[in-house]
Amino acid sequence: MPSDETYDAAVLANPAPSVGHLLRERIAATPDRAAYSYPEGVAWGEMTWAQLGDRVWRLAAGLVDLGVEAEERVAIACSTRIEWVLGDLAIMGAGAATTTIYPTTIADDVAYILDNSGSVVVIAEDAEQVAKLREVREVIPDVRTVVVVDPEGVERDDWVVTLDELEERGQAVLEATPGVVDERIEGTGPDSLATIIYTSGTTGRPKGVRLLHSAWTYQGAATTATGMMTQDDVQYLWLPLAHVFGKQLLMLTLATGMSTAVDGRIDKIVDNLAVVRPTFMAAAPRIFEKVYARVSLGMEAEGGAKLKLFRWASDLGRARADAEQEGRSLSPVQKAQLAVADKLVLSKVRDRFGGRIRFFISGSAALNTDIAQWFNGAGLTILEGYGMTETSSAATVNRPYAQRTGTVGWPLIGTEVRIAEDGEVLMRGPGVMQGYHDNPEATAETLDADGWLHSGDIGEIDERGFVRITDRKKDLFKTSNGKYVAPSQVESTFKGLCPYVGQLLVHGEGRHFVTALVTLDEEAIKPWAQANGLGDATYQEIVSSAQARDMVQGYVDELNSGLNKWERIGKFTILGRDLSVEEGELTPSLKLRRRVVADKFKGDIDGMYAG
Repeated sequence: MPSDETYDAAVLANPAPSVGHLLRERIAATPDRAAYSYPEGVAWGEMTWAQLGDRVWRLAAGLVDLGVEAEERVAIACSTRIEWVLGDLAIMGAGAATTTIYPTTIADDVAYILDNSGSVVVIAEDAEQVAKLREVREVIPDVRTVVVVDPEGVERDDWVVTLDELEERGQAVLEATPGVVDERIEGTGPDSLATIIYTSGTTGRPKGVRLLHSAWTYQGAATTATGMMTQDDVQYLWLPLAHVFGKQLLMLTLATGMSTAVDGRIDKIVDNLAVVRPTFMAAAPRIFEKVYARVSLGMEAEGGAKLKLFRWASDLGRARADAEQEGRSLSPVQKAQLAVADKLVLSKVRDRFGGRIRFFISGSAALNTDIAQWFNGAGLTILEGYGMTETSSAATVNRPYAQRTGTVGWPLIGTEVRIAEDGEVLMRGPGVMQGYHDNPEATAETLDADGWLHSGDIGEIDERGFVRITDRKKDLFKTSNGKYVAPSQVESTFKGLCPYVGQLLVHGEGRHFVTALVTLDEEAIKPWAQANGLGDATYQEIVSSAQARDMVQGYVDELNSGLNKWERIGKFTILGRDLSVEEGELTPSLKLRRRVVADKFKGDIDGMYAG
């Protein structure tokens, strides 16, 4: 079996000094290859690396013309689109540092991030984002200029310029001083600040994670050194670029030279996959859960011979996935059966993703192992990885040539991982943050004197070096009987059992039994309602019905049968709506904000313990 040593790790010995250097090297190496494609009206536009470079250089020169100095912060408040990519690379080219802001962030938090980071320019997506900035303008005096991407409906004054105008200003600068951007790149080194990404904290103000250019060039070099991706790959990128995972995917594009289709509209993912036909895509577990639920529920609705065929093919696919991970072969009979199953069923599943997927990467939360093996068995391998904002995203990842479902893989080359005495995962390496911006106390709590980052996660390392994350240290709770419960494991297991679930929050700190808040997926529950005499009912009527409660109870009973007595869910409440990013209950990367949800629905939780 191949290992990391099979691949050339020499690239780690001499990475590019900065992201700007890396971009310049990429443009020189493959100027005419496609760099990005993106929605442009009803069609897709495409940009080569040389064309990308031309635009980035003009925008970077425009930032210089605005007075942006080396390592000064320029914020981006924008959804995932080609202009986010251009803006970030222009900031790198100007020798400045990017502050990322989710477009869903409320005005008060936007003001805090801009003030704390000391941002001097903001690239804002549209009128909505500019309006938020105007609302807090008095408390962000450092912001000298706002650059708006979509100017429609934006009130114009000397504070606001358009992205097109910035590019025009940059063109004039380059005509007068052609080397201005290259001079900025030459003045940027590995220890220069590249990015401040604010963690989505559940309590208090978010902390700004300072990531240097060396962290990002390391991420590109370390992933390239695994041989996982090449310039012939095509990536479909929809994840929030304000999130560290999305930013890392931009580094993979630079390092490998592959083409990336970028469009952050979640409702367009299915349509886009058929057009882009990617060879790989990264996603959060919720996306895979929804696809699995949709396919399996569709087969349940078909029933009869089609359902039997689907289950037969799925079982054969899982058997293949198990055999591959264990290094053994299927029997000749199984191989023959699998060929038939693949032609009739599994290939059609692959076609839903464009038919060219080599693998997915899943991160940001735990993925149910049964769902992972279903995808693996269909020839849609999911490689789970693990990392934090504080590690510039990936610290570990499964490889196509070394995978173990239920783990987050091996550490990246150059990253060390060990387990502390209390089970906490510790990490050290080039990708680890410099510290929290203007917060030395929090930095000292997370980074020790020997450079080990204390993750706050509980995990273990198996005999082959695969890392397994069992839960978030602060999320583990102890019942009044003194027994510890790992909520994310229980929640992940339930999502693999119940195709109708939206979210599950397990609770029980200091209580004598465990309870759960349950939400039902609005899309998945409608066909179920139709089949159970609730076709005309509203969503609220469906989730509050006796039929829905009985259905959930059946899945809870199935879950409990596989749990220890102290882990079993004694009572549950079905909420009247699903949780959302907009309500602050999920992070933009779709992770559950436990404390926010527990506080918001405290009455429902307390009610389950009443009496």
